[in-house]
Amino acid sequence: MYELMAILENPQALITLAVLLLAVSLFITGVLAPELTGLLSVALLMATGVLDPQKALAGFGSPALITLMGLFAVSAALFKSGALDRLREFIASEHIRTPRRLIAFLGFVVAPISGIVPNTPVVASLLPVIEAWCIRRNLSPSRVLLPLSFATVLGGTLTLLGSSVNLLVSDISEQLGYGSLELFSFTAIGVPIWLLGTLYLLLAPQSLLPDRGRINSEFGSRPEQIGYFTEVTIPEDSELVGQSLLKSRLQRRFDVDVLELQRGKQRLIPPLADRTLEPGDRLLLRVTRADLLRLQQEHTIHLAKGNGRAFEPITGEGQKTVEVLLPSGSTLAGASLRELRFRQRHNATVLALRRGQQTVQERLGQAILREGDVLLLQAPIDSIRGLQSSNDLLVLDLFENDLPTISRKPIAIAIAISMVLLPTFTSLPLVASVLISVVAMVLGGCLRPAEVQSSIRLDVILLLGSLSSFSVAMQSTGLADVFAGSLQYWLKDLPTYTALIVVFFSTTLITQFLSNAASVALLAPVAVQLASGMNLPPSALLMTVLFGASQSFLTPMGYQTNLMVFGPGRYQFLDVTRYGAGLTVLMTFIVPLLIIWQYSGI
Repeated sequence: MYELMAILENPQALITLAVLLLAVSLFITGVLAPELTGLLSVALLMATGVLDPQKALAGFGSPALITLMGLFAVSAALFKSGALDRLREFIASEHIRTPRRLIAFLGFVVAPISGIVPNTPVVASLLPVIEAWCIRRNLSPSRVLLPLSFATVLGGTLTLLGSSVNLLVSDISEQLGYGSLELFSFTAIGVPIWLLGTLYLLLAPQSLLPDRGRINSEFGSRPEQIGYFTEVTIPEDSELVGQSLLKSRLQRRFDVDVLELQRGKQRLIPPLADRTLEPGDRLLLRVTRADLLRLQQEHTIHLAKGNGRAFEPITGEGQKTVEVLLPSGSTLAGASLRELRFRQRHNATVLALRRGQQTVQERLGQAILREGDVLLLQAPIDSIRGLQSSNDLLVLDLFENDLPTISRKPIAIAIAISMVLLPTFTSLPLVASVLISVVAMVLGGCLRPAEVQSSIRLDVILLLGSLSSFSVAMQSTGLADVFAGSLQYWLKDLPTYTALIVVFFSTTLITQFLSNAASVALLAPVAVQLASGMNLPPSALLMTVLFGASQSFLTPMGYQTNLMVFGPGRYQFLDVTRYGAGLTVLMTFIVPLLIIWQYSGI
């Protein structure tokens, strides 16, 4: 009651609370992109006088954010120079023959790399290699892709560089007066978490990873496992005219499912086997990528554009067919291809759409895009190079780069190692080491100056820079004290270990609905107020929130990499929850114990 009265008597606290509730609702509903929600929030805090511009925008000039911008460029140089080629070659070799061996490799080798290189490009680089491995071994990708995501998430908390959220916590810690975090500030906690998490991935029953369909060969799979959706039209001179679907060469030769037949304004659904095809009929198909590309060469059908007219197959040299993913936060989500004018905007033709295990019944041009959708595109090579720098689309296919991979690889690796060692063994600040490394990558020919700019994820920078204003507002208006007082009331009779479990698990659950950056920005200033009542330093509570927001194993939206593997693995929503629940429970009990050990000497 006292806490409620304190808010009501403070107009600035009321305004901050209203902005906070608005931001949370926008984060959950996704009406606005996360970075736009962050910008709106900081603008409202300035417009209402809660924060002056200098304080509100301080996050955009923080060392942590500048470090992250430089880290994007260093990571881009590493990938473009072929620094991970050895990993890809090893996965493709005969040394890894079983899913268990692959999971062990992902946990013990790939995960530590995610402690230095952001895990999103790591997953993007290895995803097509692992899919090819599954084809050769006749295994379902669903058996190994979730472990790939989880392994990189576990590795992301090994060092300060492993995740943008780590750098955000460092920034918040400095704003709250506790100083910024060092490169290895939480490595003592991160290493046991990484090892225990990897053991879970190795020992968890294989039944928790369902078989969502094997890719039997280069040319297709069983009908119930086919994942791409596309539309074709029957031209007047087609040999299919007058034939039934059952007897047509469309189904005799190609492994396809006809999900719907559109004839004028009629929409006919299965069973369709005895339907006689007529000129102008429009078929909604479910088909493999390989068969779709073969269909494109046939003159008996036309691939259909989203606006209802057929388009001619794209031919000629310089064209490439690639898969692209709509990542979390893509501004394309929520609109149809027609509304986006996708072909004109990106100079690329959408051949088909894949959406996990779901069936897409809308016309291809009218289907509303969602985060996690995979589009099969055909475009000129220059257009695909442009897509590689887009934050709205992630190119999943391996694609040649312009840099000399063999000659520049040692330079890029040496620069990255120096970037980590210099602040560790000298007094050079981490941000200076990262910026020097960016310049060295350019001078060493590993990255072009224009690629430095294109490598920076502007959506992430805008989100993190704006969210840090929440921490300042909650502290300056006393809102953090009010929330902390309420929590202390509920936690006052609980042992320290149990109270930390509550804080950790609450953060983990909130992260499933908000972005992990948003949950950290909102909970960190509140959690540090609980430290005195637990006889722990504030940094211990910051670590609890950090690890709670980072251990996102319950939903596809919980972490970017979970969403990246969701479609290619053909997972269903509860597949992630089923496999990640045990790991979440393990972390819920282990992380608080490690934090108490680290910060109280127990």
